[in-house]
Amino acid sequence: MKNLLLIFLVSFLFVSCKNPTREKQTDTKDAPAQSLSDEEQAFIDNLASLCGKSFAGKETYSKDGRDSWADRSMVIFFTVCEPDLIHVPFHIDDDQSRTWMFMNEDGKLRFRHDHRHADGTPEDLTLYGGYADGNGTAFQQSFPADDYTNNLLDDDLDRVWSVVLSEDLSKMRYELGYKGEIVFKAEFDLTTPL
Repeated sequence: MKNLLLIFLVSFLFVSCKNPTREKQTDTKDAPAQSLSDEEQAFIDNLASLCGKSFAGKETYSKDGRDSWADRSMVIFFTVCEPDLIHVPFHIDDDQSRTWMFMNEDGKLRFRHDHRHADGTPEDLTLYGGYADGNGTAFQQSFPADDYTNNLLDDDLDRVWSVVLSEDLSKMRYELGYKGEIVFKAEFDLTTPL
């Protein structure tokens, strides 16, 4: 009886392995990423062209009533540059807690602010941002706050972040808007890497 059971089991396994109609299991993490729009991919490619470089910047506008960073040193570093992911640490004086992240998330361009403590652990308010609004170009993209951000920050400011590159890639501007009004701008000189 044991031999008969063993023969049946081996036959079943052999037929199962040889069956050409059997569905193949695929691992979704190995599946290719969905493509960004041509404009969004060109924007990512323009950012990636700056990889390995760092640039100084300064506040160029802050709405009255906001804390100004006009007297503070700003530097951005293009550190991770992959086809679907760009990391840009943004230092203000000695504060190295911020990293801008541009990524292809399921075929949509997403911008996030990664805030971390000095020991590398995430701050409570981190990974906020949004998805590109679909109206961008190879040189400019705007990111209205997504649901995660609105829930995290729990206010009604209707934030929009914009990142603008000059067409000759000599400057990069970062803007923050509240309710359709610009409240902060910083500009970085891309002509003189540090």
